[in-house]
Amino acid sequence: MACSQEAPKFKSTDVTGASFAQDLRLKDHNGNLRTMKDFKGKIAVVFFGFTQCPDVCPTSMTTMAEVKRLLGAQGDQLQVLFITVDPERDTQALLKEYMANFDPSFIALRPEPGELQDVATGFKIYYKKVPGSTPTSYTMDHSAGKYIFDTEARVRLFSAYGTDAATIASDIQVLLSAA
Repeated sequence: MACSQEAPKFKSTDVTGASFAQDLRLKDHNGNLRTMKDFKGKIAVVFFGFTQCPDVCPTSMTTMAEVKRLLGAQGDQLQVLFITVDPERDTQALLKEYMANFDPSFIALRPEPGELQDVATGFKIYYKKVPGSTPTSYTMDHSAGKYIFDTEARVRLFSAYGTDAATIASDIQVLLSAA
């Protein structure tokens, strides 16, 4: 019999060993330069979106606010990171206001337009500008899943869009208990 610990049982997809966000360096909605190492000691949940998103992004933000509530006292060990795929319209001020609508502890990260492709490639996410009836009424197609990082800033899980808050909270509790 092997003497190793049993692997944790996650409900989300286990991506332990992936190397997402190793070189992430983006400004937050307050203008501070951030890296994933800034969030060591917390579970960081990263997802991509934009403030003018009509459904996916507000649904994901509401889900994450519910996750934090479900975690109770452990909610302080959760850091939600929203990375905009629309830096042309999503200013730091707009992102700050958007985060406050869901939870004041949530942080938005804003790549410069020239940085966005590298960030997307680093996370292996999809985004595409979809023209609207006017130059400023475009929308953005984008990947909608969430990446969950452990307290050592290592990506561990991928949670698909639509995963309920209780499932995400359960996975986060497993990660916290292993920390």
